[in-house]
Amino acid sequence: DGTTTGSPDPVDDSDLPSAAVGVFAGGHHTCAILDTGGVMCWGWNEYGQLGDGTTSNRPTPGDVSGLLSGVAAVSLGSQHTCALLDTGGIKCWGFNWFGQVGDGSNENNRLSPVDVAGLSADVERVLTGWRHTCAIVAGGGIKCWGLNDNGQLGDGGTTDASAPVDVAGLSSGVAAAAAGNGHTCAVLEAGGILCWGNNEEGQLGDGTTNDSPVPVVVMDPPADAAAIGAGIQHNCVLQAGGEVHCWGWNFYGQLGNNSTGDSTSPVAVHCQ
Repeated sequence: DGTTTGSPDPVDDSDLPSAAVGVFAGGHHTCAILDTGGVMCWGWNEYGQLGDGTTSNRPTPGDVSGLLSGVAAVSLGSQHTCALLDTGGIKCWGFNWFGQVGDGSNENNRLSPVDVAGLSADVERVLTGWRHTCAIVAGGGIKCWGLNDNGQLGDGGTTDASAPVDVAGLSSGVAAAAAGNGHTCAVLEAGGILCWGNNEEGQLGDGTTNDSPVPVVVMDPPADAAAIGAGIQHNCVLQAGGEVHCWGWNFYGQLGNNSTGDSTSPVAVHCQ
């Protein structure tokens, strides 16, 4: 809104030249897709995550360089941002010390959008975690890149990747996915949920707290999962009928089951 003053009530964003058709929040920055297909971002910009070619913070929306049209979706990580294009390719920008921008480098931050290596078409969805990124491609395969210290890329190792790598055993059949702090999960078209990476609080849902660099099966998965979301160390699934199940870290009651105990498998959210 042009200031850095916190507000307990909604305030209007300034300087949006046309109607927003989507809004997305990251660690400390926000972006909107306009009805023109362009992208504007605002907030913290120390690593170039606003994509305007600078590292200056912005209290009002500014254009992302080169993305004035043709953007289908945007996903924001902690300090990096990615856009899915109408053409099926992906561009990313911002913090890149672990290769999460995906252009084959892992040293320099990207202050404006760059192409993700090898993904110029056929991408159906892009999702950003804390310091890693994944994409669902045509046919339901999933690829990931960036930080891999906990195996969150799912390729069987813990070596960072500055360009997309295949998730082990998931070359097809993925309907939806979500990336958390150091883990990733996928909903399968055939039913079932797989997760991989950090499992300190049971967020992989396999009944253990053991990390896994390859996908493991979530125990007793909710049927007919329609969507999945990942938090720092927990996940939630929305079923087709409207029910919600969550698992993982629950110190603040984020699983919604009237407790504060972690759960290593899905539990039903108690809606009142």
